[in-house]
Amino acid sequence: MAKVPITPHLLDLVADAALRSFWRRKALARFLRRCGISQTFLAGWTEDESKRDLHYRLFPEIERSDHGPAVITKMANSLAEQESFPDLENWEDSAGKKRDALAAVRGLKDYLRKANEEATEAKEREETKKRAREARQKVNERRQSLEKLSAGLNKLAAAIGTQDAGYRFQDWFYDLVDYFEVISRRPYWVEGRQIDGSITVDGTTYLNELKFTQEQASAPDIDIFYRKVQSKADNTMGIMVSMSGYSTVAIEAASGPKTPLLLVDYSHLYLLLSGSMTLEEMVKRMRRHSSQTGQAYLAVKDFGG
Repeated sequence: MAKVPITPHLLDLVADAALRSFWRRKALARFLRRCGISQTFLAGWTEDESKRDLHYRLFPEIERSDHGPAVITKMANSLAEQESFPDLENWEDSAGKKRDALAAVRGLKDYLRKANEEATEAKEREETKKRAREARQKVNERRQSLEKLSAGLNKLAAAIGTQDAGYRFQDWFYDLVDYFEVISRRPYWVEGRQIDGSITVDGTTYLNELKFTQEQASAPDIDIFYRKVQSKADNTMGIMVSMSGYSTVAIEAASGPKTPLLLVDYSHLYLLLSGSMTLEEMVKRMRRHSSQTGQAYLAVKDFGG
């Protein structure tokens, strides 16, 4: 339930409902004590002070208290929940007293319902605005991250072919993988051979081969990587990333029925950096094409087909 604001009208409704619901002083005092009014204050209620006069003195005290809103809210909810009025029984005019109390409680209940609806709507509007702000901030942060990754790749491209740039490209690639929140393992060594890491998409693990050379990947490069992939578990596949692309012979060598390889080049990387597609979506699209055609390479321009 949303927090209902304490307004002068609410205070009047609470006071009226309390006065009409409890006719005996002891019953009213017991109700007030249970709602949080101190015994010290109630002890100052003299015999010559009417219930209404007590309220005139009580409510300013409540409003000044730090706990005032909580006390008023508890009083309001307790009064509004009433379905019977035991303190109004056995009076000569009990029927009239209960009718007046019921009307006062109904007025309070209607006010609380409407106020709660308005408070809930206001809260929902604020939450919607907050979610929109957070979404915009997240989009902005992701856009900035992509821009940073794009700038990093452009800077690396100036040194393509050098050993240092090759190592830094590995770090860059896995920063890109992390951006898309894809499960991965960074480069590691096995039996004296380096594995350029792996990613996992849809439960399939893809070994990675990262080439940041000025020359296109060749058929011998494909053969070596193919053997690495084949030496792993049956559900293991491979993704080669060659910044300079592939020779026609290399693409032919990687392709064939049930090929375990997918070939990625610079155009695929810049597709990801444009924000047009996620890494997971791209891998799924390329694997679907490979399953249907046996082709390991799918040019970006053909993604729509």
